[in-house]
Amino acid sequence: MNSKKLFLSLILGVFLTLTTCKSFAIQHEEHPAEAANAEKEAFNPTTAILEHIADSHYWHVIGDVSIPLPIILFTDKGTEFFSGANFHHGHEAYQGQYYTYKLIEDKIRVVNAAGEVDKEASSHIYDFSVTKNVLAMWIAGLILFIIFFSIAASYKKRVGKAPKGLQSFIEPVIMFVRDEIARPNIGYRYERYMPVLLTIFFFIWINNILGLIPIIPGGTNVTGNILFTFVMSFIVLLVVNFSANKYYWKHIFMPPVPVWLYPIMIPVELIGVISKPFALMIRLYANISAGHIIVLSLISLIFIFKSFFIAPVSIVFVLFMDVLELLVAFLQAFIFTMLTALFIGTAVEEHHH
Repeated sequence: MNSKKLFLSLILGVFLTLTTCKSFAIQHEEHPAEAANAEKEAFNPTTAILEHIADSHYWHVIGDVSIPLPIILFTDKGTEFFSGANFHHGHEAYQGQYYTYKLIEDKIRVVNAAGEVDKEASSHIYDFSVTKNVLAMWIAGLILFIIFFSIAASYKKRVGKAPKGLQSFIEPVIMFVRDEIARPNIGYRYERYMPVLLTIFFFIWINNILGLIPIIPGGTNVTGNILFTFVMSFIVLLVVNFSANKYYWKHIFMPPVPVWLYPIMIPVELIGVISKPFALMIRLYANISAGHIIVLSLISLIFIFKSFFIAPVSIVFVLFMDVLELLVAFLQAFIFTMLTALFIGTAVEEHHH
């Protein structure tokens, strides 16, 4: 059984490697005219990698085909709605109802008649566009809805019977979250927090998996986006502190130390309230981003050396990293959920005499 799992992992890793390499190569041929000029310049891996892991107002499909995404801007004069296709990949400005906009390094800026950035006007626009990462989160949410509604329907139809199909795959994972994460860290009140723990675990996991697939609906870096991890950690902060009992707050504002140490210990305890979710935010962001950067760096070696002998070595290492990232995708979801359960457990723990 283990050999079969290893074989399937290798096959999936090969597929991810080949499609990643192909996607990486194709994206540098999106604009033939620019490609001709770019040949005179050395390949810049830093720029290429940062473009691939960053958010975007376009979702690249293949070759020079990209899906423009909706642009929603809140300005001091009103709200603007238009398509990202009007920017022509940042080569042209778009005359909106209130300002003239241009896409500069995938950021929307206001420009004047001469095409120069108007910093004063740009400070008054707020971008609430549906970007690639936003759309990817919606897709991940839709996938989760489909999975769990179908599983719920299976339980209703197969009452008292052994799980079957997708149900037999998801049920052990749910049991794992319950028995290995929630119950040991929270205690007898664990059932109350199972919905939030399962949501966090599966939402992070599915986004991690989609991020490893270089073609639609994958090819995004959602969990490697600091804003995504900030929101997830902020949710954990709210859940922990709104669940906390009086003993938790007493430990913070009246710690079991001599009174003369209170001016030192209380600020330290309050910093700990913020630093715990902050650590969650940085850990998930750094690990997922690092994985993407390493894979793309190894692929970049092919374009840097332009040698037939480098390509096999690069692909072998990328294959190894892709298989490893499959484990990391699960591991990071597990760690985030486990630490969330641990923080909740410390907040709801009863006082022991």
